[in-house]
Amino acid sequence: MKQQVLTFYTKLLAHIRQPLLPHINVHRPVQKLIRLCGEVLTAPTENEEIQFLCIVCAKLKQDPYLVDFFLENKSKRFETRSCSGTEVVEENVLAPDTGQSLAEETLHCPEGLQAAASSCSPTSSSSSSNSNNYNLVTSLLNLTKSPDGRIVVKACEGLMLLVSLPEPAAAKCLTENTELCELLTDRLVTFYKALPQSMDPLDIETVESVNWGLDVYNLKEDAAVFTGKRALISFLSWLDYCDQLIKEAQKSAAAVMAKAVRERFFVSVMEPQLMQTSEVGILTSTALLNRIIRQVTSEALMQEMIYFLLGEEREPETPATITQNPLRHRLIEHCDHLSDEISIMTLRLFEHLIQKPSQHILNSLLLRSLKERNYLENKPQDEREPLENGQPHDAVDLEEDPLFGDDASPENRLSGSDWLGSSPQQSPDHSKSDGKTEVHKIVNSFLCLVPDEAKSSYHVEGTGYDTYLRDAHRQFRDYCGVCQRWDWRGNPKPFEKCNLDTPFFEGHFLKVLFDRMGRILDQPYEVNLQVTAVLSKLSLFPHPHLHEYQLDPYINLAPGCRSLFSVIVRVVGDLMLRIQRIPDFTPKLLLVRKRLLGLEPEGINIDHMTLLEGVIVLEEFCKELAAIAFVKYHAAAASSP
Repeated sequence: MKQQVLTFYTKLLAHIRQPLLPHINVHRPVQKLIRLCGEVLTAPTENEEIQFLCIVCAKLKQDPYLVDFFLENKSKRFETRSCSGTEVVEENVLAPDTGQSLAEETLHCPEGLQAAASSCSPTSSSSSSNSNNYNLVTSLLNLTKSPDGRIVVKACEGLMLLVSLPEPAAAKCLTENTELCELLTDRLVTFYKALPQSMDPLDIETVESVNWGLDVYNLKEDAAVFTGKRALISFLSWLDYCDQLIKEAQKSAAAVMAKAVRERFFVSVMEPQLMQTSEVGILTSTALLNRIIRQVTSEALMQEMIYFLLGEEREPETPATITQNPLRHRLIEHCDHLSDEISIMTLRLFEHLIQKPSQHILNSLLLRSLKERNYLENKPQDEREPLENGQPHDAVDLEEDPLFGDDASPENRLSGSDWLGSSPQQSPDHSKSDGKTEVHKIVNSFLCLVPDEAKSSYHVEGTGYDTYLRDAHRQFRDYCGVCQRWDWRGNPKPFEKCNLDTPFFEGHFLKVLFDRMGRILDQPYEVNLQVTAVLSKLSLFPHPHLHEYQLDPYINLAPGCRSLFSVIVRVVGDLMLRIQRIPDFTPKLLLVRKRLLGLEPEGINIDHMTLLEGVIVLEEFCKELAAIAFVKYHAAAASSP
């Protein structure tokens, strides 16, 4: 009988175009049917139950205001029936159909009956806001526990429709009076804990992306690929569902669900995994976190994830405060871990993190330390240290240094004629009046950083500076699209408005990256590639302070401060000394480059391989920075009036 009734109502609601649900004689029996659905798992009527619930959800999606008819206040109904106000309910039941819900009709009943009902239960009005039952959600949640995968997917689709309804009362009831948040987080935790303790990071990174509800089970094939593939796909599939559900949800409900995921999954389960001391455990959990960062797209969940990783602090960092957030501190320290695998994976994590469309990420990692521009020299001219050749004695004179002389390789040095159509007219000073150093000087500064005897790209076709321009242009355009809605002024903060008395600290993240960059000649090739990848992506962001600090070689740094350019200059100085001690340096360097490009087969071992690979990465990184500086300058020139 139940099966027949469910089928009848499903067909009725599906085919009748007139709005039936507002009628009291329709939505009341529908409510009773909803309460009967999902009571017993694997019931013979399970298929009819889910079809009935989904058609009700579809009707609510068409007319969201109807959801108020499905928020039952059981406590108030019970109190009303048990008091002298029973006539109120009976009168409403027998009254002609007005298309109003029980709650609405009660508001219009005689004052005496309302007073009687309220006097019967003086606390009912205060508790009614928290006693609504959302039986439609409860029944769908019960059906998500069905062993039949098709029923589970249908139930999840129904929940997706309900969370998107814009009614605030329904959203509040959804998060406060149902077990939806518990379902999302408990299942996410269960799937995560089912993963193997040790997994190959490459498997985690490259496993195919699966949308929720579409993953196909083939245990034999999955186990043959790598152990844990099925568990990993199940976890990623449910994570995708949580992410999509939060993305579709009404704003207040999305915030509550995202916070629940943060507290019950990220903090309770993932944080201990990331803070452990086992290198195998750290590597696996970091690789999983990296995959999660790549996959999350909903704004609310992304914000909670970022707050979990980086904290919510907005004040400038100091050396004393970098340990305030233990997880953030540990993750940044892992960028310089003794294990190269952990370092590479954590650097890759930050590379993906800084590309997420969240201003707080860049503020936390970089901009809060640069906002006062106290990396610049702020003493009056007469109080500065004595100048030698127009610069402080400890500064690098770019004009006089032999690295930047006119005998630099013509392949990489750009002549002034190449810039006549786009560069500003040359001035006697290094900087224009608006504070932007002339672009051709900046580009040549980066291109000429590596001395000729340490260059090998001009011996190999297709490895010139121009190969980076197209990528830099595309990436910069993408980054500008991400940053467009952020309030980033086009020019640096005026010097007179900056608090220059505070000692400059580059921030924990930049400190670790600069330390790593300073050791580029002594680190494995893969580590160097990842360090320079993160630094180049940071340089692409169109924030004026970040651009000035990362890409302007001519700024006067305050005493004790370093910039990306000054770090590279020190590396080049060390390189010049070490080249002298390596016989046949240039031929060896060229051979290593050709091997890295696959142009030469692997042969006998070459001495100083780490150093030679580091020199090649350094040369390519300088060309990439030059291309970024060029593209950013012309973009700014095109947008200026």
